[in-house]
Parts: sequence; C-alpha cells; structure tokens
Amino acid sequence: MISRTEIQDAGRRIAAHIRRTPVIALEEKAFGIDAKIFFKLECLQHTGSFKPRGAFNCILTSTVPPAGVIAASGGNHGAAVAYAAQKLGHRAEIFVPAITPASKVERLRQYGAAVTVTGNNYAEALAASHERAAQTGAVPIHAYDDQRVLAGQGTLGMELEEQVRGLDSVLIAVGGGGLIGGVAAWYHERVRVVSVEPERAPTLQRALAAGTVVDVETGGVAADSLGARRVGELMFPIAQKFIAQTLLVTDDQIVTTQNTLWQKMRLIAEPGGAAALAALLSGVYKPHGGERVGVVLCGSNADLSSFPA
Repeated sequence: MISRTEIQDAGRRIAAHIRRTPVIALEEKAFGIDAKIFFKLECLQHTGSFKPRGAFNCILTSTVPPAGVIAASGGNHGAAVAYAAQKLGHRAEIFVPAITPASKVERLRQYGAAVTVTGNNYAEALAASHERAAQTGAVPIHAYDDQRVLAGQGTLGMELEEQVRGLDSVLIAVGGGGLIGGVAAWYHERVRVVSVEPERAPTLQRALAAGTVVDVETGGVAADSLGARRVGELMFPIAQKFIAQTLLVTDDQIVTTQNTLWQKMRLIAEPGGAAALAALLSGVYKPHGGERVGVVLCGSNADLSSFPA
C-alpha cells in the first residue's frame, strides 16, 4: 500500500520538474448540473498528460545505466518517460502498439526517444520491451504497476487537495489504474474517489467484481490511453479499500464530451482525458444537490482533425 509519506516525498522530489497544474471552478450549475464542479487541468502538464509525475519520480529514484530507460506505452506514458529522460540526460527507448496514433509516435521521437512499434495492444508491446530490457540492461519503467510511479501520480491528489478544500468526490478515468491508485492512496476515505472507464475497457470494474486482477479484452476510442488489459497488482488493494464507485461510459458519451469541452470552453481533451467528465455530463454519475465534485482532465493528446471548427 502506498503511504501518504511516500507521496509527499515524491512531491518534493519532482517539484522542480513538473507543472503545478491549475484548477478552475465552474459557475454554479454549469452544464445544467446541480453541483459545484472543479476541473483539475492536468491536460496542461508537460507532454499533455499526468504521466510525467510518475516518470520523474521513478527515474530520480533509479540508478540509470548508459543503456538508459525503457518503457511500453499507448503513447502518454512513453512521452512522459522520453521527456523525463531527455531532461535528466538519459537515453530512452519506447515500445508502442500498432493502435498508437501517429501523432503520439511522432511526439516520442521529438522527445529524443528510440521508438519501436510492435504488437496489437499494450500487453504485446510491454512483453517486447521486457525482452529488450533483458538484452540491454536499461531500466524498465512500468506505466502503472510500480510503487514509485504510483507515488508520483499520487502527487496529483495531494496538489488538488491543497488547491480545493472540501471536495465531496473526485472522478478519475482509469486504464491501468496508476493515477486513481495514487490519488486514492492520498485521499483514503476523506473524499469519494470514483473510477470511470469506457464500456469497452472495463478493466477495474471487472477486477473488483472478480475480487482479483483479471485480463479483459479492450477497445474503443480511448484504447490508446485507457486500454490496459489488466489493472496493476499494486493499485488493486488500494482500489478495493478506497475507491467508492466504478462507472462505465460509452464511446459516444466520451466523444460528445470532447466536443462539448472544445465548443463550450475551448479545452482540448483526448478521449481518455474526457472520460471522467463524460460520466458527469451524461448522467452516469449523479451528484447530490450542491455536491463539490472534482474532475481530472488527465490528457490532451488528441487528434486535432477530429474537432469541429
């Protein structure tokens, strides 16, 4: 179990390397919802997602050899590892599955990483990265199943609590569970932590129903960022203890939310970054009157051609 002390230590360690992303408080009854809504704009983090928090914490606590670091990713974790490695003076090698958008692959290269596109999904890219790490001696950085990565992601919760006191609930999109695991470990039961997953990638919900981590077939519009086949072993006991509710949203609800964010607020969110808000705007999550709801907009690496003018 990740301790709050570990998260605080991670916060001090990475403070010079990450952005303290802003929170915006929406007007009363925004979007017609009887709740006070706060957006945590983690979409403005370096590389366009929350991932640098865990990447920096992991690299800064590792002895990195000349072979550098290695990771598998649907795009966002790889970009974070590549960016952190570049800033800290290390080599990075990133393995991505074929479903990764070309724009994300190009960004990896812009951050100086050697990129290998292999496999049909994250699990296959991860297996290939493990083989390569065994050959080269590079330090593997798992996207979510690493104590240091979880502690780094948990700094988002610590930061959010400093920015907004008295939240009743916080909605967080889930892929492998690193972000929600870290945030839930920070809040414990002081705030209702709610998980939101695409209907076509119900990885955490299935695991909680089974009482153990299980493999799930994944797909859909958010598969590149929320398409982990299984949640992390390290986050699962945190989820069992501290996650209050698990929700599913459809691809259509996610895309509608992306368009709403752009049209109403001129905010760009990738599908995974819009998933948590989709639960609120669609009515899948129904807050009680006046509830103070935090929503993490966790990623902005979207295909801009898909947005209306």
